[in-house]
Amino acid sequence: MQRYLDYNATCPTLDVALEAMAEAARHASGNPSSMHWAGRSARRVLDDARDKIARYLNVESGSLVFTAGGTEANNMAIFGCLSLAKKGKVVVSAIEHPSVLETITYWCERLGHELCLVRPQKNGQVDADTFCAQLDEHAVMACMMWANNESGVIQPVQQVVQACKQLSVPVLVDGVQALGKMQVDIGALDADFISFSAHKIGGPKGVGVLAIRRGVQLETWALGGGQERGRRSGTENVPAVAGFAAALGVLNFSDTAAVRDGFEEKLLLKMPDVTIHGSGVERVSNTSMFTVPGMDGETLLMQLDLAGFAVASGSACSSGKREPSHVLQAMGVDDRAARSSLRVSFGAEHTTDDAQALVDELVRIRGLLKHMAGL
Repeated sequence: MQRYLDYNATCPTLDVALEAMAEAARHASGNPSSMHWAGRSARRVLDDARDKIARYLNVESGSLVFTAGGTEANNMAIFGCLSLAKKGKVVVSAIEHPSVLETITYWCERLGHELCLVRPQKNGQVDADTFCAQLDEHAVMACMMWANNESGVIQPVQQVVQACKQLSVPVLVDGVQALGKMQVDIGALDADFISFSAHKIGGPKGVGVLAIRRGVQLETWALGGGQERGRRSGTENVPAVAGFAAALGVLNFSDTAAVRDGFEEKLLLKMPDVTIHGSGVERVSNTSMFTVPGMDGETLLMQLDLAGFAVASGSACSSGKREPSHVLQAMGVDDRAARSSLRVSFGAEHTTDDAQALVDELVRIRGLLKHMAGL
């Protein structure tokens, strides 16, 4: 029996999203920038999807720019903001997704900005006061993710956004892991930039959105035909956008809290030496990241794979690397323990039976590996 337990990497595409994509591909195949009937048909589908997403997020339709995913949305915000800024300081949490950390580092080096990384506490949450203390007259941008993709820990973005507004510092909130797993009202948050990705909620891969607050200045990301109000040229992927809109609000992650908590309780009962990362603070309900002492995380992952369980040893975007998780390192976890860690992210279809089966398999694999090592 195969069990997919890697929803933070991607969600299986929902039927409603596939149907919306197929419908758009069949009946709205024109270029939405064209003036004829075929173009107008595609434009209606695109505009309707944009309006639906805007209503769900509580934001104006005109503030949304469709991208090829969360990574491009983050890159677009960072480049667009820093390229217009005078030389200064960029304040960013040390647990951001690589699409933020690597992009920030690159543009700081190219444009001469100072990079200020703020480490989280041992529980995985960045202290809001510590972060905001770095926001001074030299700050030209700040970045903080809403929910961490590895630990699931929810970050204090409301306090950070308010502090940035008081100092007129543009702020990017990576909302990719928050969408669908917690209440997301970006109108109330009122950050300058917020990024989302469709495939994290059961929509298609390769489409995302950047929400830009009204009045915020942003350098053009892609020149050409002037689509997306001139901010990102290129013909929009109408079927993918339709699939994104159709997937909104369908998955219900609220029930995963009981499954996740039950899994952790059973795991600690069977393996008392396991460490659950971020368990002392608020997390999104489906995510558990833990260290199994003495075990190599990649080996555990492969053994679980052979047994039909799909889990992760860190961020999916860096799963091909052998470096320990930068998130755990920032939390003060040593490299050996970080390499012994796994991430499980449940979906709405999972039950306590799935959690129990995973615990049983982890116990079996650990026993087998210890036996093979003569321990």
